[in-house]
Amino acid sequence: MAPEERNKENSKLGRSPKYMLIQRFAKLFFGCLAAVTSGMLYAVYLSTYHERKFWFSSRQELEREITFQGDSAIYYSFYKELLKAPSFERGVYELTHNNKTVSLKTINAVQQMTLYPELIASVLYQASGSEEVIEPVYFYIGIVFGLQGIYVTALFVTSWVMSGTWLAGMLTVAWFIINRTDTTRIDYSIPSRENWALPYFACQVAALTGYLKKNLNCSAEKFCYLLVNASTYTFMMMWEYSHYLLFVQAVSLFLLDSFALAQTEKVHEVYKIYLFSLFLGYLLQFENSALLVSPLLSLVAALMFSKCLQMNLKKGTFMARLLKIMYIYLVLTITVTLNFLLKMFVPHKENEHLLKFIEVKLGLNTTKNFTMNWLLCQESLQAPSQDFFLRLTQSSLLPFYILVLIICLFSVTQVIFRRICGEPLKEAIKLEDGRIGERPEIVYHVIHTILLGCLAMCLEGMKYLWTPYVCMLAAFGVCSPELWMTLFKWLRLKAVHPILLALILSMAVPTIIGFSLWKEFFPRIMTELSELQEFYDPDTVELMTWIKRQAPVAAVFAGSPQLMGVIKLCTGWMVSSLPLYNDDDLLKRNENIYQIYSKRSAEDIYKILTSYKANFLIIEDSICNEVGPVRGCRVKDLLDIANGHVVCEEGDSYSYTKYGRFCHEIKMNYSPYVNYFTRVYWNRSYFVYRINTVISFQS
Repeated sequence: MAPEERNKENSKLGRSPKYMLIQRFAKLFFGCLAAVTSGMLYAVYLSTYHERKFWFSSRQELEREITFQGDSAIYYSFYKELLKAPSFERGVYELTHNNKTVSLKTINAVQQMTLYPELIASVLYQASGSEEVIEPVYFYIGIVFGLQGIYVTALFVTSWVMSGTWLAGMLTVAWFIINRTDTTRIDYSIPSRENWALPYFACQVAALTGYLKKNLNCSAEKFCYLLVNASTYTFMMMWEYSHYLLFVQAVSLFLLDSFALAQTEKVHEVYKIYLFSLFLGYLLQFENSALLVSPLLSLVAALMFSKCLQMNLKKGTFMARLLKIMYIYLVLTITVTLNFLLKMFVPHKENEHLLKFIEVKLGLNTTKNFTMNWLLCQESLQAPSQDFFLRLTQSSLLPFYILVLIICLFSVTQVIFRRICGEPLKEAIKLEDGRIGERPEIVYHVIHTILLGCLAMCLEGMKYLWTPYVCMLAAFGVCSPELWMTLFKWLRLKAVHPILLALILSMAVPTIIGFSLWKEFFPRIMTELSELQEFYDPDTVELMTWIKRQAPVAAVFAGSPQLMGVIKLCTGWMVSSLPLYNDDDLLKRNENIYQIYSKRSAEDIYKILTSYKANFLIIEDSICNEVGPVRGCRVKDLLDIANGHVVCEEGDSYSYTKYGRFCHEIKMNYSPYVNYFTRVYWNRSYFVYRINTVISFQS
């Protein structure tokens, strides 16, 4: 509703401007209070749950660090190194010229592992004088939990801005927490890049939602614009894959603008923000060429170029509508061509294995490559399971999301049809109009969730990007009188006044949902917080203790990448591989060192390990004797296939190798294995062997 019409209505009702100002201020104050409180409570909830799960406060430092697994251990280890450095500048230099992590390899860890979150955390820890107040690990995880609180607050605000009531924000938060298994990975990997980055993206989406609204006053529009600017750039600096998610967002805005459902000037201002963020990111990320060959840059450049060629497309004439279709084709053609040319002429290290993975995933190719097949076996890269949809249905989220999506889609379709027929959009939409599809911010979110949903249907790991916005859109829909009015407009209700019924349902439905969720899930959450879970890994603690006490300082360890990450964090010793999958050399190292679980000769394994200057080899019993739920996805199965040691024909497997499995044979302590390797430590889970420098061939 336009401000002039709202003032006229208020004057008819006898409301003074002062009364309306107080009412508006009270609504804003209590809404902001609810949003901030929701975020703070969620951060406290995460902290409490983490303490109950790991008994963090009662653990020694080594036991705490073991809770960081895989790539999380690597990120936190660099945070520790920054704090130990004599100065921040020296710490940054050592990270950018790091030769103490991976043997025979000097890496720019800041660029390769996107360590900007660790740089910021270390600066804040030292600048705030927190050394005497809080331990580094608590400060680190506290920042991450605080960001998750901001994440929830941003989703709250987005739903509130769209629906006009902060009741929608409360419902968004409730659904987000109840479906926490599918909305966030914070339980499994605290330092992961997306846990640092996605809160900023949520802030960007909230600001973009406000920016796209019609009849927004000048001050609010400038604030939203600046917030979109700041959050877009910060998001890009926090996560190496951020430009792919921004590309999906840019496609949503492109479709929104193509159907003339938003102000073109605003959309193109967002495109400029993308270009500015890419430019700054390229400079500050050590001239990161991946940003130059990103699909985001190609799409935005194509859109800006097409705008220059098509200045008068929205005049309503037949030729303009024909050119509109050509405009979409033109943009797509230029985008693909430009991206191809950039990849041809710009030197880049974009992950080729990702493209190969997509080919294999789509069934366009087959491979025996260990890395490709290992990635295909990861749960996050599988199609979502039925349990995922069952959980969303049990919390009532999925049914209401589908309802809201269908109503919005039909309304958007109607609006597009009217636009094709030459009917202009209304400047001010009233509640009784029942045209929710004419609101550009709503159309944007509908397109955005559909695109993210398509990705989530292919890869389960994408659900962490999609489900939070499902919570937000579903909550907005059930709390929005406009959505109910749109539905009643189609049904042509006459028995009950549709506006009154829409207002009643927009309050009653979320209230009923809220009470049902409270009754069913609140006791579960409280039980979850009250239960004392036990996470204790004595074998790993013993291994790390032995390494710190017995292994030479200059020793290099070889083993599974996941274990190497923990060794690097807990001991600081150099390793031969890391659990990182964005570098072709590291991927090749991982595959080579995984050969310790294959059917290769002792001499072959010895040559591989000594080529990386490894001094100690660690065999994990859990990998060597892995049973696994899916046969063919175990590490040893994948190695056998890659090495050609197993051939599958008509459901039967045939072995073609004269050697036994190395990890089994080495435990037998007979020649030639004892000639190359000497066992120096073992427990129930790990067997540590020193790699002999002088080989004694004995029978």
